[in-house]
Amino acid sequence: QVQLVESGGELVQPGGSLRLACATSGFTFSYYPMAWYRQALGKERELVGSISSSVGSTAYVDSVKGRFTISRDNAKNTMYLQMNSLKLEDTAVYYCNKEDQPFFTWGQGTQVTVSS
Repeated sequence: QVQLVESGGELVQPGGSLRLACATSGFTFSYYPMAWYRQALGKERELVGSISSSVGSTAYVDSVKGRFTISRDNAKNTMYLQMNSLKLEDTAVYYCNKEDQPFFTWGQGTQVTVSS
């Protein structure tokens, strides 16, 4: 059974940093490119960035380039999202899933709130 468990979200001031984690189980994590997604209140879920399965190549949406960094530890079946220089518009629930053909069942997500 696939499980995706996001953690690390909290209330942070603008300009602050957070590190999110995505712990996975139930599938061969190292095989798949993975991605972070986010959904702000009243908006559709969007892809924030992705990381390849083995080499670790990353790609990001323009709005987070230079501020967010995705990494993964295949030995721990875990992916991370380092978020720096956070802005008010980064406030959202953050989710992880495969980049291509995401699993039907998503995790609960982790709430990131950027506010002064």
